[in-house]
Amino acid sequence: MCLVTVLMPVYNAEKYIGEAIRSVLNQTYTTFELLIVDDGSSDNTVNIIRTFNDQRIRLIKEERKGISYALNTGLHEAKGSYVARFDADDICLPRRLEKQIGFLNDHPDYVLAGTDAEYIQENGEHLFDFRSISYSYEQILHRLYHYCPFIHSSVMYRKEAVLSAGGYSHFAHHFEDYFLWVNLVKSGKCCNLPEALIKVRFNPDSLTIDEKWKGEVFRKLKMKIIRKGTITEKEANTLRRIITKQEGRKTKEGSYHALCCKKFLADNYKPAKARWHATKAIYFNPYRLENYFMLIASYFPHKWIRNLKGKPEKNIKIINEQRR
Repeated sequence: MCLVTVLMPVYNAEKYIGEAIRSVLNQTYTTFELLIVDDGSSDNTVNIIRTFNDQRIRLIKEERKGISYALNTGLHEAKGSYVARFDADDICLPRRLEKQIGFLNDHPDYVLAGTDAEYIQENGEHLFDFRSISYSYEQILHRLYHYCPFIHSSVMYRKEAVLSAGGYSHFAHHFEDYFLWVNLVKSGKCCNLPEALIKVRFNPDSLTIDEKWKGEVFRKLKMKIIRKGTITEKEANTLRRIITKQEGRKTKEGSYHALCCKKFLADNYKPAKARWHATKAIYFNPYRLENYFMLIASYFPHKWIRNLKGKPEKNIKIINEQRR
């Protein structure tokens, strides 16, 4: 019997999906299914998936509807009682499934376990090490309505608990995971394991961009929805209109390079790399003043940058406002 389903929604991920699949197949825990839900890819993604000759892989093809629809399809089709979320551009470290299954088996009152992560660039180069702002259930509850507590592609949860919580909302565009956590914590405990068990890849093709680039209206509406725990169709339409304006290639490229610049200054001090990314961010969006400030900051000594970072929770927010 299959205990765990690795659920991977995918859309046009031909650059990375081969490496992602291999990282799952190479897990120390081997009795699982890898359920891949293709959300209407138009590139070579499906053909790459089909090159893997492994009975644990199951592919479902759908028309393009969006990630929340693909995730809900996967939830209902999953054979495992545990579901390990995973993205098609990330990398599972070998003991990920083993450790999360062990935790949930030993703690039946917990419905979800996330992890820390190593963040990498588009080319696979190390960007920085991410440490969760909340590990214990008590910490998560305390900060839940301020920051998203989990990296989505790192979590393993009990399928029935997530289905009972309503699954993924089709209205909560670009924060369907955060909206789910708000409802899920009502049914059981959640935590983050203090160990990096995945590599998360930043790249311009990621589902969403840095929320600072979406604007204040999006951020305020999102947090209003999170705090009340419900979302209306009117609110969803407002979110969709904002997001649609941000779907251009220049915006995604600019956001990617701006974020890499921030991390090469604040978390992995490499000023030359930060400067290169700041220059690229300016190229893609020359009217965003923040890009010029970061370029200037790349000439500051490391100790000055550390003083500019401020409180740790503010730095974590940069990542928790990202796609995961």
